[in-house]
Amino acid sequence: MKIKDIPVSVIGPGSQPGAGSDAPLYIDMPRDMDKYDAPLMPEPDDVQHLVGAREAMSWLRRALVDYPINAEPQLANLNRLDEENRELVNQILGEGEVSITCNGALNAKVQESVLAGVWRTLYFDNDERVAMDLLEVAPVPQVAFRQDENTRPVNTASDLGADDVANTLPILVELEDRCAMFEHSGMEHSINLTLLPLSEEEIEFLDARLGRGPVDMLSRAYGKCQVISTLTPIVWWVRYYNSMGTLILNSLEISSMPQVVAAASEDLGDSASRLREILAPYWSDAA
Repeated sequence: MKIKDIPVSVIGPGSQPGAGSDAPLYIDMPRDMDKYDAPLMPEPDDVQHLVGAREAMSWLRRALVDYPINAEPQLANLNRLDEENRELVNQILGEGEVSITCNGALNAKVQESVLAGVWRTLYFDNDERVAMDLLEVAPVPQVAFRQDENTRPVNTASDLGADDVANTLPILVELEDRCAMFEHSGMEHSINLTLLPLSEEEIEFLDARLGRGPVDMLSRAYGKCQVISTLTPIVWWVRYYNSMGTLILNSLEISSMPQVVAAASEDLGDSASRLREILAPYWSDAA
C-alpha cells in the first residue's frame, strides 16, 4: 500500500486546525522507555469535546480487535487533527520500546506506543516539515521494510586489498550462500560475529562491503538492541548492548525482518484489552 492510498482519515469536530492556530503539536520521538506504563490521562470531563481524538481511538480499537495474523498494516491519517486533539492522542499512546528512522528516498521516523503493535509514523518533506502523521497497527510498520533503489546482493569479490581483512571472505561467502537459501526456502540464518576472531578493521570492512540501507531501528527494553539495514534487503546488522552500553552480541541476520522489533500476535490482543481499559472512563462508545 502506498502512502497516497491510505484509506482512513479522522474527521469531525476538532479534526481540523483552527484558523490562525499555531503549528500542530506532533509526538516527540524517540526517548528511552523500558517498560509499559499506563499513560497519564486528564479528567473525563475535560476531554468530552475532543471528537477528533475520540474518533481516532475508536478507529484504533476496531483495528486492534479485527487485526488478523499476517494482515496488511492498518493505517489512519491524523494530519487533520488540531493541536488539542493530537495532544490527547499523544497522551493516550505514550512512547514504547521501539523507534525507527528511515533516511533514504523517504524521510520518516516511527515511534512504537506503549501499546505493542501500535505505531506513530511521521513522514517529513525536504524542509524537515511533517508531511504526514500516521497511526499504524501492525507487528512492524511499513517503513521498516523500506529499501531504496541501490540495493545489491552480497559482494564476495576476493580482491580484499589487504591481508588484515582476510577473515571476512568466508563470512561474505556464507552470507551469499545463506541468502540464496533464504530466497529458496525462507530459512533464516544468523552469524555471531562476537565469537569470531575479527579485528576492528575487519568489522569495518564488512560494514563497508555490505553497505548501509536506509532503515535503523532501536529496541530499548533490557539493555538496547540496534538493528541496521544493509544494501542487501534481507541482511541486517543486529547488535545487543547491556545496561551499561557495552556491546555484548554483534551478529548478521538473514531474514525479512529481525523478530526483536516485531510485536507478536498475542501482543496485539493485549493492546486491544489495554486500550479498552484506558478509554472506558472517557468514551464508552470508543471502548
